[in-house]
Amino acid sequence: MKKKNSYLRFGMILIIIPIVFCLISPVICKFDSSYVDSAVRLTAPNSIHLMGTDDLGRDIMARMAEGTRNSLEIGICVAIITSILGLILGYLVSFYKIVDGIIMRLLDGIMAFPAMIIAITLAGVLGTGKRNIMIALSISFFPIMTRIVRSAVLPLLEEEYVQSARIIGLSNFTVFIKHIMPNIIGPVLVQATYTFALAVLNESVLSFVGVGIKAPMASLGGMVNDAKNYMIVAPWIIMFPGVMISWLVLAFNMLGDGIKDSLS
Repeated sequence: MKKKNSYLRFGMILIIIPIVFCLISPVICKFDSSYVDSAVRLTAPNSIHLMGTDDLGRDIMARMAEGTRNSLEIGICVAIITSILGLILGYLVSFYKIVDGIIMRLLDGIMAFPAMIIAITLAGVLGTGKRNIMIALSISFFPIMTRIVRSAVLPLLEEEYVQSARIIGLSNFTVFIKHIMPNIIGPVLVQATYTFALAVLNESVLSFVGVGIKAPMASLGGMVNDAKNYMIVAPWIIMFPGVMISWLVLAFNMLGDGIKDSLS
């Protein structure tokens, strides 16, 4: 139990640190994330620019804070959207066999392609911007959530208390909300944390390949892409956003592992 709790606590601590960074960075750093000052381009970290500047002279700390906020916002929204879609479709395919045959075959077709390929394709079709990235990533990830909900619901339908509730005349929706939802919220929450981590990672990849968040708005993946030509002469440009991406992914993976272990 001590090990399980340590995973959960450590994951929460790792998550809190980037949030605190986003909150305090406007107080520490007075520069705008899109402000360009060519006189200080590729400046190493110092007392004025705590994380240095990039190839255009923009303050990296200011851009890091904005990029982290964008990643957190996208991750939260994608996790919520996929959870809602997964619960709705999971309910339909579990209680209605005709719907199950249709929807699950469609989801099998979607899952036949790598999620990253689907996200890049949809982002290219929908266009850049946070909202379109959220839509693209949600469509990429919701089939997995639907399968998890379905696999959790089907065994519960055979339980006596669920069958009794259906025999006395409760509607399928009522049975799902009152008797099944409380028992599947754990797996859904665990998958939501993993989805958050995947959303952060994939948003960075989309921005890196040029179909994500566009300049002048900052994104962690975009910062890595901008820095790839200067990583030898100015390694801090790529180091800070790279570390933050890894940090966020590790934090939410550890949180998911901690929740899963606590429920087991």
